[in-house]
Amino acid sequence: MTSSAANSVGVTGGADSIGATAVAASGSAATPTQTARRAIRPGTVITALTVLLVASVLISLSVGRFAVPVTDTAQILLGSFLPIDQTWTDQQGTVVLDVRLPRVLLGALVGAGLALSGAAMQAVFRNPLASAQVLGVSSGASLGGVLMILAGLGGAFLVGGAFAGGLLALVLVLLIARVTPGSPLLMVILAGTVIGAMFNAFVSMLTYVADPNGELPSIVFWLMGSLATASYAKLLLAAFPIVIAGAVIVALRWRVNLLSMGDEDAKALGADPARTRMALLIAVALITAGAVAVTGVIGWVGLVVPHLVRMLIGVDNRYVLPASALLGASYLVLIDTLSRTITTAEIPIGILTAIIGAPFFVGLLIKNGKRMWGGND
Repeated sequence: MTSSAANSVGVTGGADSIGATAVAASGSAATPTQTARRAIRPGTVITALTVLLVASVLISLSVGRFAVPVTDTAQILLGSFLPIDQTWTDQQGTVVLDVRLPRVLLGALVGAGLALSGAAMQAVFRNPLASAQVLGVSSGASLGGVLMILAGLGGAFLVGGAFAGGLLALVLVLLIARVTPGSPLLMVILAGTVIGAMFNAFVSMLTYVADPNGELPSIVFWLMGSLATASYAKLLLAAFPIVIAGAVIVALRWRVNLLSMGDEDAKALGADPARTRMALLIAVALITAGAVAVTGVIGWVGLVVPHLVRMLIGVDNRYVLPASALLGASYLVLIDTLSRTITTAEIPIGILTAIIGAPFFVGLLIKNGKRMWGGND
């Protein structure tokens, strides 16, 4: 990016021009594959993902041991705020509104937050392997949450402990990457692996010393990741940090494009890379903390979903970020539906996301390994 590029943006003066210039200047935006991806209009994809989310919610509310027809489910939802004649039974209304709806809404909220934070981190670090889990944030949030459980604290304390742990892990990763020679992006990933392993070791130690008749079952079940204990109270608890932090990330989506160009070019376009990066990382830590506090550790969503979105609409973060949130919400709602229906005993959702995410991660390494680690294709 040269001064002429910056001047051209200054003439147009719009945020859309900045975002478009950033995408045009990025090396990855010029490949034939991504040129083909632009054949699908982002607006069309986002509309389709919105429809998919609505369909996923209706299906999840209808499916289960007590099946409810989709048409009745839709009427039950409409009847909650519109004066329509009741055509459903009271039992169906209770199952949909009191049992399944808080779980589905919590799954959609957490899935959207995790996918959005993963997309943001991949853009900030310019590395397709970046995610809250790979960079150790999830492990730090787990440690903070386990400490709160052992202390007998819940609610806001659990969110606060998870946030502090996640933020601590992130700070340590950035410090290690800064003082370690080598490729900064590679060092961030390696430091995240080390910090994540260390925090997981602390979690294992606390699990080992926990009371087997009281604290241990709660910790183990929580660490596996599950929406089984969802409630409207937990939904409100998670909504506060996830919605606020998610709004910050979406509001900065134009500047995320600038960060993907490098600090020098971002400064030439009037951005403050350090401040923007820190705001995004704090938002990611807050989302991860809110999610971990109410559902435990659910991995791979932030790694898998953004890549699926980029396969559809390319690398422009103005569209990738909101589209990732929509697809992440649908993805986790559908995975949770599988977790409670494919067997008689419910499978923790964290297990299923790992089963799906790990092969995807391996395929990503095989296909794009050299480019990820700064090598030549």
